[in-house]
Amino acid sequence: MRVIRYHNLYQLTVLPSFFPVNCYIYEEENELTLIDAGIPGSYKGIVKMVKELNKPLTNIILTHAHGDHVGALDKLKQTFPNIIVSISERDSRLLRGDVSLDRDEPQMPIKGGVPKGLTTKADHLLKEGDRVGSLEVLATPGHTPGSISLLDSKHGIIIAGDALQTRGRMAVGGQLVWSFPFPAFGTWNKEIALESARKIMSREPTLLAVGHGDMIENPGPNLEKAINEAESQIEKGA
Repeated sequence: MRVIRYHNLYQLTVLPSFFPVNCYIYEEENELTLIDAGIPGSYKGIVKMVKELNKPLTNIILTHAHGDHVGALDKLKQTFPNIIVSISERDSRLLRGDVSLDRDEPQMPIKGGVPKGLTTKADHLLKEGDRVGSLEVLATPGHTPGSISLLDSKHGIIIAGDALQTRGRMAVGGQLVWSFPFPAFGTWNKEIALESARKIMSREPTLLAVGHGDMIENPGPNLEKAINEAESQIEKGA
């Protein structure tokens, strides 16, 4: 597993050269928070990093409920039974395998690998503005109906899950990058994803961390370009 540090954020990546899947450990003064649980193969690297940092892992926050973000969740819950698992209220349904839509949501199928047979359930349901330690919850739907991002306002970091990707190039969720098309294939609604990308850019992050691809410092110009490209593609009906 590859580990890259930025301030108190650690990016943990499995298969970095082929199919990068990221999760993150956010280091507080006295505890650790894991953001996303990767694939099953992420488990050993996560536990190793927790041991190296020598602080208790107290929280797991899931940006959304796709299989490549919850893959090690059950095993981590067994290893750290007192850990608090948090996800948005909307995506808690996906975590249970429920792909039904609300009446006021665009009626298009939820895409991507939704977990089946998970035994771990959410302990805490999140909404816009909630905080877990130093991290503030931003509602950034589109990739899934209940996708969230996390803001560390002290350092200007936004951990955006699959609202954006940086593998291949920076792109808004739903916009196809041929060298790494999988986030696009798994995106529920491109128009809503675009609005969420605009919201992320409005927070003027100094670092953008995503589910697939490298962390990007000072991402403003790349974000603006990705948003403009997404707008153009959607206007053309692509």
